[in-house]
Amino acid sequence: MSAYPSPAPASPSGTIAARKAGKKWMILAGLAVAALVGGFFWYRSRHSDKGIAVSTEKAVMRTITQVVTATGKIQPEVEVKITSEVYGEITELPFQEGDAVKKGDLIVRIKPDLYQASVDQQTAAVSMARSAAIASHAAMDKAESDLKRYKDLHDRQLASDADYILYKTNYESAKANYVSAVANVQEAEGLLNQARESLTQTVIRSPMDGAISLLNSQVGESVVAQSSFTGTEILRVADLSHMEVQVNVNENDIPNVKLGDPVVISIDAYPDRKFKGVVREIGASAANTGATSSGTAAQASSSSSDEVTNFLVKIRVSDRDVQLRPGMSATADIQTQTVENVVAVPIQSVTVRDAGGLTSEQVEERQAQEDQEKSGNAASAASARDEDHRARDLLQRVVFIRKGNKVRLQAVDTGVADTTWIEIKRGVQPGDEIVSGSYAAISRMLKDGSVVQNERPKKEIVQN
Repeated sequence: MSAYPSPAPASPSGTIAARKAGKKWMILAGLAVAALVGGFFWYRSRHSDKGIAVSTEKAVMRTITQVVTATGKIQPEVEVKITSEVYGEITELPFQEGDAVKKGDLIVRIKPDLYQASVDQQTAAVSMARSAAIASHAAMDKAESDLKRYKDLHDRQLASDADYILYKTNYESAKANYVSAVANVQEAEGLLNQARESLTQTVIRSPMDGAISLLNSQVGESVVAQSSFTGTEILRVADLSHMEVQVNVNENDIPNVKLGDPVVISIDAYPDRKFKGVVREIGASAANTGATSSGTAAQASSSSSDEVTNFLVKIRVSDRDVQLRPGMSATADIQTQTVENVVAVPIQSVTVRDAGGLTSEQVEERQAQEDQEKSGNAASAASARDEDHRARDLLQRVVFIRKGNKVRLQAVDTGVADTTWIEIKRGVQPGDEIVSGSYAAISRMLKDGSVVQNERPKKEIVQN
């Protein structure tokens, strides 16, 4: 017999009570979940009514300078490439790269032996030709004398016609030989002059005051004559006191660039300094350059669409207190236009809408949908395309001006712009609160009358 009493069997009434209690807790849990879900949606709807989150800035009066930025290299304004007019071995290079030279200084000497021998040979040829010309002249004089004597005899009928004709022929032949001998003398003298000129060209002198900016050859190397092929570039002489920046300006920007435009130049070698410059030359024709600086030859020649059309612009560097070196990398900010005391807003605040307030993307989407609906009818499709063109023509620049918790879509006329600000010629007054962000809100979400809220405190702009 057990020492502990057996548990009493559960009564039917106790089991029913337990089940009711479990159901009660399940109902309470369900109500709690429903309350949480309802609270979430209530909170979300309550806060969504506050509107689209935006940031705003005030329109201000300021000076705006339109800038065209381009990159390029520092180069001398005047740089002369020295190539040889004769071929041969370099025997003397008195200067090294970077050395200063004066106009007339000997900068290259080429071995003259071959050309000296040619001069000697042509000198002898001239002497021989002159001697032959003298002999021919003497023969012509004798033939002329004989012809006169026989002509006199023939006139007195003391000489036959055959003898007269023979002496006349001899004279004409001697005269022709003399003319040919004189031509030979002239030819020999011309060759002699050419040989002397070639000998002179074995000595190359500096054409200007400057410095050796590039030295490609060394003593002992052979050079190719420029008269026969593309001559070997031996060195370069440049005036390093007058430097310029050569930049490539895109065809879309070149209409804004003018001779005399001021330029702010940044040179990589002098990161803490800005140099002043002025546009001194604009290329008259375009130079097509590849869109990328690397790639295979097949890729480079694949399509003209891969090329970027640029114009070479030369900018004189006004500052001369620093020694700039050819080939330094530089960035030029060409100030093409400046307006003072104009109404300005952040450049990102300006977007485009059609007359109905639609963005350009929405116009395209709507037109694409209409084209699909009318694709079975060619005439309707053509009409839809015409409507699309008209809609594009109606696109205008606009800003959103905040009034209270709403924004008003305002069409504007814009002017000069820099990297941060854009001039507003019509539609905005100084002090107007302009929506400046976010990009998604300005470009797609906002409409005329949209409810908005500031995502951060308004930023007061201080006029420069």
